[in-house]
Amino acid sequence: MVGTTYKIENRETIPTGVPLIFVSNHQSMYDIIAMIWYFRRFHCKFVSKKELGKGIPSVSYNLRHGGSVLIDRKDPKQAIPVIKGLSEYIEKHKRSAVIFPEGTRSKTGKPKEFAQNGLKILCKYAPSAYIVPVSINNSWKMVKYGLFPVGLGNHLTFTVHKALAVKDYDFTELMALTEKAVVEGVNEYK
Repeated sequence: MVGTTYKIENRETIPTGVPLIFVSNHQSMYDIIAMIWYFRRFHCKFVSKKELGKGIPSVSYNLRHGGSVLIDRKDPKQAIPVIKGLSEYIEKHKRSAVIFPEGTRSKTGKPKEFAQNGLKILCKYAPSAYIVPVSINNSWKMVKYGLFPVGLGNHLTFTVHKALAVKDYDFTELMALTEKAVVEGVNEYK
């Protein structure tokens, strides 16, 4: 209706039959909806802030009842066992987790520095997982004026980068490679 198009690049390169950790930049709430739909065969579970568990039709319900975890960003100690539980779940059932290590949306599209703790816990308790870096472009343009009016005619792209086996890297190197892939895949933010 508003002329928005979605393009998912390199989806066919995502490994199957193994636990996955999708790591992406975060530009708007439309990132979540697109990832749920286009990566549905991987049964994505999200690491999300607890505030999203209320007030957003469909999204809040899915976050509360669909296996995702809600964390209180003001209480980091609460997040550790919750993310650990998600890690153990994806390891056991060969599912996937999605984490936005920037911690919050970028309102201009420019990537923010990645926080390490959530990803570190996911990797520690899902050692057979693969990290799948994903770069999101132009999603921020949908909400550059706030929730209304919605941006018109945007072309959102989700670029999937080479998957990295958690067991093949020490965490510092894995984090650096992941952040580099995601950030380099983000186009100019104009």
